[in-house]
Amino acid sequence: MGWTDERVESLKKLWLEGLSASQIAKQLGGVTRNAVIGKVHRLGLSGRAAPSQPQRSVFRAPRPARPQQVAAAPVAPRRPAPAPLPPAPTPAILREEPGSATVLTLGAHMCKWPIGDPATESFSFCGRRSEEDGPYCHDHAMIAYQPQPKRTKRGEVSELARSLRRYV
Repeated sequence: MGWTDERVESLKKLWLEGLSASQIAKQLGGVTRNAVIGKVHRLGLSGRAAPSQPQRSVFRAPRPARPQQVAAAPVAPRRPAPAPLPPAPTPAILREEPGSATVLTLGAHMCKWPIGDPATESFSFCGRRSEEDGPYCHDHAMIAYQPQPKRTKRGEVSELARSLRRYV
């Protein structure tokens, strides 16, 4: 169904009364909500009497009051803290010299550690013999593959207790 002059007048009147596009489409019949929005936009109708209000008010129950802290139960004696773990060995910092391999000369058993900025002509790869189980030589494998720190049972429990304290 097309937009006749009387339908356009009805649209303008309903829009200025504050009805939503869906409500107007239902009243006019034969048009969709998107058609109403498009026509309003083309007509340049921006001012509304009042924004459309939801048909029902939403009831929200008030939040219960936060419980007061109760005296804590007796705490078991603390165990002595375990000795701190030694820090993970840090690989020696290598001063990167220009490598001996380029993209064209890089072979299957050569270290593929990039050296330099790929945007420059001096960019190269390490080129040393790679280890059996990876693409890097021993020195670059020590940098690329860092062991994960070991977790203790006590550490996991304390994390759990710390996260639960937020909710108590």
